[in-house]
Amino acid sequence: MKPQQKTNKETRESSLFTIAVPATVEEIVGRTGTRGEAIQVRCKVLDGRDRGKILRRNVKGPLKVGDTLMLRETEIEARRMNQKGKGGK
Repeated sequence: MKPQQKTNKETRESSLFTIAVPATVEEIVGRTGTRGEAIQVRCKVLDGRDRGKILRRNVKGPLKVGDTLMLRETEIEARRMNQKGKGGK
């Protein structure tokens, strides 16, 4: 008798991590948040349903252009920063 194999759905549900999509940082837009704790970036999705799409996301922590982010979802985009947030008046 062969042991039963788990279906794809069962494997995903029993996994510790959610499915994520890689994206590379194309541009650093600026700092955002009340204390400047987050960095707004433009990133290009490398895989999945939205491959090639460029998104604006808020990221916490150190990063530079060319870094790879793992996005849990690719449908929601961060709000644009106003000129005040970019260093203008």
